[in-house]
Amino acid sequence: MAEAKRRDETEVLLSRLSAILTRLDIDCTCRETLNGAIDRFARLEVRRLARRRLAEARDCKDRIGAILHLLSELDQITEGESDRSVFAEMALLFDEIAASAAVGAAALRRIES
Repeated sequence: MAEAKRRDETEVLLSRLSAILTRLDIDCTCRETLNGAIDRFARLEVRRLARRRLAEARDCKDRIGAILHLLSELDQITEGESDRSVFAEMALLFDEIAASAAVGAAALRRIES
């Protein structure tokens, strides 16, 4: 959520900066240089955010892998387990995988936009 807010703030800042700078009464050569600099900065910012989102998705993948390792204990549990809380704990691990997968998927989708 904080990442999405930062992205929105960055996009708004770039848009405002571009709007202000393009209204300046400067000669053609300087305007072209300025526009080129703004475009390069915007492209770099898009790449920086994409790298951050990709790292976030990889973190989610690693988290899911660790949880899957914990879930391997499910193979040793039988329906006759006397400690019934084990089933609730395992269910929470599945919930955590789903939540991590949703966060990772959202991070990757934000790269496309």
